[in-house]
Amino acid sequence: MAQNDTPSTTLFDRTLQHLHRVWLGFTSTRSDQIELSPELPDEQLPLLQQWLEACLKAEGGEVAARARAAQLGEAYLQLDGDGRRRFLLQIAAQFDCDDEAIEQAISHWQHSRDDERVQARQQLRQVLEPPRIRLLRQFTELPEGVKFLVDMRAELLLLRKEEPALAALELDLRHLLTHWFDIGLLKLEQISWHSPAELLEKLIDYEAVHAIQSWEDLKNRLESDRRCFAFFHPNMPGEPLIFVEVALVNGMASNVQVLLDEDAPILDLQQADTAIFYSISNAQPGLAGISFGNFLIKRVVALLQQEFAGLKQFATLSPVPGFCRWLAQQDDEHCRDLHTQLLQPQWWQNDSTADGLQTPLMQQAARYLARERRGERALDPVAHFHLSNGAELARINWQADLSERGLKQSAGLMVNYHYRLEDVEQNSQHYLESAKVSTGNTVAALLDALD
Repeated sequence: MAQNDTPSTTLFDRTLQHLHRVWLGFTSTRSDQIELSPELPDEQLPLLQQWLEACLKAEGGEVAARARAAQLGEAYLQLDGDGRRRFLLQIAAQFDCDDEAIEQAISHWQHSRDDERVQARQQLRQVLEPPRIRLLRQFTELPEGVKFLVDMRAELLLLRKEEPALAALELDLRHLLTHWFDIGLLKLEQISWHSPAELLEKLIDYEAVHAIQSWEDLKNRLESDRRCFAFFHPNMPGEPLIFVEVALVNGMASNVQVLLDEDAPILDLQQADTAIFYSISNAQPGLAGISFGNFLIKRVVALLQQEFAGLKQFATLSPVPGFCRWLAQQDDEHCRDLHTQLLQPQWWQNDSTADGLQTPLMQQAARYLARERRGERALDPVAHFHLSNGAELARINWQADLSERGLKQSAGLMVNYHYRLEDVEQNSQHYLESAKVSTGNTVAALLDALD
């Protein structure tokens, strides 16, 4: 599993232009407009504050309130990066909770009689919610306002690293999005070559594991022996939240270049006994930390079982994104030597070098995936995702991804995580409760060789 770090400039510009058209009908009806310079200089902060307060007062009825929110959102989108940072800092600082009001509400609750407790508790609940929450909710009344907030959180996630004052605002928005994107509200849809062109373009843009090189590459991934499924939210139609690409094959796939070969013959589906999940991409950076992937895999498995009675295995062909970085950080001489050899140009094309590296690298990869921890979870994020969902760490594949990214991140290794349907609940429980990793025979043998 992988995730884009930031929305691309092209995608952001496309969002800006699209929302401008969508919201034009709301903003053009108002005589009072907010006009801000792209960098949002200090002298314009009082104007912004005035407009934010007007949005919270919601004067003039529902139509006026929606128009103000649309104008405010469009003003935000037309700011440059520094201007948006200053905009968000203004909301974070000026529309937080009132600590004095909270202390008074707590005192009132503590000293209230039994028959007053319900009302006192309600008052406390109200003052604990910062006014900016009401401000953010106003955008949900606008067409595609939820998408606007998702993209706003994507920026917050980047900015909070250098602006700690934005952390609370980001958490507020994450809390709202978690409720709005409850799994019960999502719709699972299959994406095919006949899906709208705009959606197919987004598939190309959002693919985060194995870049889609061309329209022919995309068409190959949507052939009859392939499937692609995505979750959608009713308030973000046409915008995939997360999608998975599946290859229907015979036997366990071990090489992604072979799997994605455009010249390979299309498999007769009567021969398919295995579904390989080879790419899971989070399409919305603003929904980071709100998990859909485990539900996606389970739902897709159920659909594939209904469509293809001959499928006996469900597994992934997954990257190992942190392996080379981890190997470079080890202090022992053996790991340092392995990493030094990986720095040799074209090492994988030198048979002698590659043969000498195969066994020790696979052993260290097994150690990294099955034993290395960050707290109570596997250090590798992809491993944690699949192990927490109940998969078995089944097999490590040599020279399985010789792309530039595959060599840089994982020395070309890829992993099969096997979803044995009868074992997933028990595996997940063991991993989450005691960090126990279920391994296949080949991985167990690699680990035994280290002991």
